[in-house]
Amino acid sequence: MAPFRRWADLPPDLLCRVGDRLDLKCYASARGACTAWRSALSPASPALLVLSDARMCPSAASLPTRRCFDLAAILTGGRCVGSSNGWLVLSIALYGGQSAFVLFNPITTTEIVLPPLIYESRWVSKVVFAPSPAKDDYAAAAICDIDRIAYVTAGARRWAVLDPVRLVTGDQLTDVVYHDKGKVYCLTRCGDVHLLRLPERRRRKPADEPGPSEQPPEAPVVPLPECAVAIRARRTQLHHNFRMVCYDHLGPRDQMMPMKLTVCSETLIPFNYRRFAIGPLEPDLNAPATVEPLLPEGNLPFDPATSFAPPYNTVSAFTNAKNIVLCEGNLYQIWRNASCTVTLQLPGGGHRRVSENEILVLRYYPRRQPCWDAVTDLGGYSVFVGRNNAVSMYAEGVHGLKGNCVYWIGGRGRDQGMVFDMETGRSTPCYPLVGGMPGPLQSTICWFFLSDIVNASNNSGGRRVYQTRSRSRAERAQDMEE
Repeated sequence: MAPFRRWADLPPDLLCRVGDRLDLKCYASARGACTAWRSALSPASPALLVLSDARMCPSAASLPTRRCFDLAAILTGGRCVGSSNGWLVLSIALYGGQSAFVLFNPITTTEIVLPPLIYESRWVSKVVFAPSPAKDDYAAAAICDIDRIAYVTAGARRWAVLDPVRLVTGDQLTDVVYHDKGKVYCLTRCGDVHLLRLPERRRRKPADEPGPSEQPPEAPVVPLPECAVAIRARRTQLHHNFRMVCYDHLGPRDQMMPMKLTVCSETLIPFNYRRFAIGPLEPDLNAPATVEPLLPEGNLPFDPATSFAPPYNTVSAFTNAKNIVLCEGNLYQIWRNASCTVTLQLPGGGHRRVSENEILVLRYYPRRQPCWDAVTDLGGYSVFVGRNNAVSMYAEGVHGLKGNCVYWIGGRGRDQGMVFDMETGRSTPCYPLVGGMPGPLQSTICWFFLSDIVNASNNSGGRRVYQTRSRSRAERAQDMEE
């Protein structure tokens, strides 16, 4: 009798046919089963998180596999303000103009409702957070104004809003990226960089959590008049375990009425801040954090003329879309001219033409003066910027990707995934057709990565592969045997 063959010996073409029928969670698990399966199945990340006008649920349009993976529904009215390691940050608009922030995993449908952010400016442009969040262990930071950073840690009553960051006149914060061990790099529109150091993550008992011998008090529920607001939770047949919240304004609004929002098993009660003063009377219970400029004190205030090598000290003012990313332990700025083509007259003579959507990549050299200078390649790496926590990965040899490229989201009309080739200096759509639907019928939200296969910018270095270190060692051993 012939011996049974190992599962690892399944023919690659058969394994790929099986993989085509799997959802994203099962597909990622199958790739992690063994080295042979990981080699046969293309990685699911990076992917574009897209939302179709005709569907309620988002999809992850994978670049390497060229297929779409359906994800769990997002709360109705939710705005994505961040993404990292398979999680999304959703800003949920509440009655009275306030917002709630929820960490949501669209693969497992896990939700973590963050404490309220109490600040007069209600616009939050981007949120970054530490990887592998849990309800009793998380840390997040956000841009909540043109010059303010807010942060929150597990166990806190609310977000802590730091003092205004010292910026030059007319400048404002535009991007943040979470780095290893609680470091958050903050970038401004002029190219200035500040470093936020978050407190060390530690599991803490929430402030309102009763002791083992105490009975939790019943939270008073204030009934809402039917004429003011009606909130209903509904379940779809496709996602029966997920609640979507809708808001119907049926009559005159009462600005002083508190409102109760239920998201799964979590309950968040945002109060009207004019009526309930939480500010200085009660501490937010966040451990202290600090913000400091990246450049030494001798270079302050920030001056593009001395920070960027020419002609980029002049070009800086005409690249209004800027992102920051770490790649192989080095800090980079990604500049893009998001307006129109301009021709600049340089101070020392000559001209510099900056095309529409032209992208420049500048590297930080801490021991040089000026300390920022343009580079022509990334050593085979590519970077992915947008609402997501910026990611860098070695892309040479990865199916569907190309090295030395900047993957960004924008373009004419509705946003779409674009790739800028540093060699040719041109941007092209990286995924013009998703799921058989033309591009104009869908909205691109951000880049979406899974946690087990990301060489993200919060890693200071590593081998140039698209795998975890343990799997890389296994593949190297197998290559040596062959």
